[in-house]
Amino acid sequence: MPAERRFGMDHPHYDWSPLNTRGILRWPDNARVALCVIVNLEHPEWDPPADSFTTPFSGGLGARGFPDYARLSHREYGHRVGIFRVLDTLRKHGIPATVAMDAMTAENYPYLVRHCQEAGAEIIGHGVSLSQMISSNMSEDAEREYISQSVAALTRATGSAPAGWLGPEYGESNRTPQLLSEAGLRYVCDWVNDEQPYPLHSPHGEMFTLPVMWELDDVSALWERRVVVGRYQQLLEESFETLYEDGQQNGRVMALNLHPWLIGQPFRIGYLDRALGLMMRRGGVWAATGSQIVDWYRDNPPTA
Repeated sequence: MPAERRFGMDHPHYDWSPLNTRGILRWPDNARVALCVIVNLEHPEWDPPADSFTTPFSGGLGARGFPDYARLSHREYGHRVGIFRVLDTLRKHGIPATVAMDAMTAENYPYLVRHCQEAGAEIIGHGVSLSQMISSNMSEDAEREYISQSVAALTRATGSAPAGWLGPEYGESNRTPQLLSEAGLRYVCDWVNDEQPYPLHSPHGEMFTLPVMWELDDVSALWERRVVVGRYQQLLEESFETLYEDGQQNGRVMALNLHPWLIGQPFRIGYLDRALGLMMRRGGVWAATGSQIVDWYRDNPPTA
């Protein structure tokens, strides 16, 4: 998309809105912080399509010659072990999970689909596979089919169409929000630029963004930036304390994006457990799914 110089951002997806010019956002029971924990279940393909695209910074062991057993099985740990540890930790603290699940996981791991549903998780779209992310190299028709394939797979596996979307590696083209809305999705988590939900422009109905705290994404912090796991716990707690203080005046969202193959390791899970425990012991925290947060925001927009 050619740059269009205009007030604020040079794209048409949303209006620029500095937080200190907005009305007051109030969460249920006047909570200061809405806490959303997104858990990724993404399948790295053994032999992805030749024209597929993914970022080299997708986490896990670096790619080597085929067949790369170590890298693939490292990521598979999340599906075999880590997911249960992460969901148990969330359940311990009364936090409903929002599970970002790709089409290949939905189609090939029915046990995991059932387990997530039995845990009370919301399941949202997460593309086709980790190995295939959306980019502007795709044609509009190819991207529309990609989104349709993902939504259809989750609908068949879960019995209902997903309301939300998190692209693999946050990948989008310049038309993705509109195509997601066209496919019936109501919110997207790829935009990481705020501490409150906000509306996106779409000709196909209401569309919102639920902004993730990208610097607290466990892959970004622990794997790419090599933050020591004890320091990662501190980052979670310090971020929460700031949001909690600011949320006294105007409600905030703390949306965490986690990967079971990484944070679900036995030497890391305790740090997440302690950080979430600190958050949930405080009054004025609303732990909710992505849909619950976005629906509340839609029905109770900020007021002057």
